[in-house]
Amino acid sequence: MKYPRIIYTVALMISGFLTSCHSEPEYKDDIYGNFDALWDIVDKRYCFFEEKNIDWKEIGDSYRAQITPETTSTELFFICAAMLDELRDGHVNLSSRYNTSYYRKWWSDYPQDFNLRTLQEFYLDFNWLSTSGIIYKQLPGEIAYMYYPSFSSMISETALDYILAILRNSRGLIIDIRDNGGGALTNIRTLVGRLINEKMTAGYIVHKTGPGHNDFSRPYPIEYEPAEKGRVMWNGPVVLLTNRSCYSAANDFASVMKSLTNVTVAGARTGGGGGLPFSSELPNGWAVRFSACPLLNAAMECTEFGIDPDDGCEIHSPEEELAKGKDAILEFAIGMLKDLPLPEEKE
Repeated sequence: MKYPRIIYTVALMISGFLTSCHSEPEYKDDIYGNFDALWDIVDKRYCFFEEKNIDWKEIGDSYRAQITPETTSTELFFICAAMLDELRDGHVNLSSRYNTSYYRKWWSDYPQDFNLRTLQEFYLDFNWLSTSGIIYKQLPGEIAYMYYPSFSSMISETALDYILAILRNSRGLIIDIRDNGGGALTNIRTLVGRLINEKMTAGYIVHKTGPGHNDFSRPYPIEYEPAEKGRVMWNGPVVLLTNRSCYSAANDFASVMKSLTNVTVAGARTGGGGGLPFSSELPNGWAVRFSACPLLNAAMECTEFGIDPDDGCEIHSPEEELAKGKDAILEFAIGMLKDLPLPEEKE
């Protein structure tokens, strides 16, 4: 996940504050020293202990008891990785030369609700346009469709002008971010800027101010502005499609979109990932990454646990139906838009 400028600035302020105000203990580069360093770094900077009702001391004591003087470096890695899994957070990684740990249950324990082949074959007819990482097409019935599989694909403002100009004469717009695992937050600004007509606050960021589990700053607003004058805008209805595999920046995008009056969020609850990551290093060189700054929605609610669809819009696409060419979530969105007037009919 990359920072937009306002968040990056706050992140730099946080880093400097923590460095200047809290002396860091020295840990030996041995089995116990590396474990204790990891536990301590997470203890002071992880941001969701209270929300997840995690007793980090009890967890640390339990996993430390598994270590003996004979524990190898490889065995230590997997003990540490298992301890980090207790945070139940897809933003948490421990990286060595031979492995990177990753908590997968935020999506693996849930239905997929999406099949790319089904979309390409039965809805796009293996015929679509693509630019800036976005697949797009006007579906039958004059319904605009955009599939954005990763916020890691930077969106060109010029490319977005072309996309929206080509899709302009449509009854409504479907933006599909299913299976989007996140990426750059700056792309949220680019997309949202085409859907709003005035500056707005659609979320907040909070940062750690001390080593205590509840040492946080006040919420700082995250503001969004319309695209610059002359850009192609979209003022019609939008349906955003989500599934459990929407994470991190995709989760934040769903949160922002849900606050817009012309947007309906449909599908399944997103996977969460509502914290900006922080990275550090253990004495042996292993890197650790975890959530340190909570992101809140427009109502100042935590987004770590995912974004729900709008009322009456929770839809699932069973695997057996997807295998037969039916995408229930996409069909639901098409049904919402198919009877709406075209822009020229409104004039």
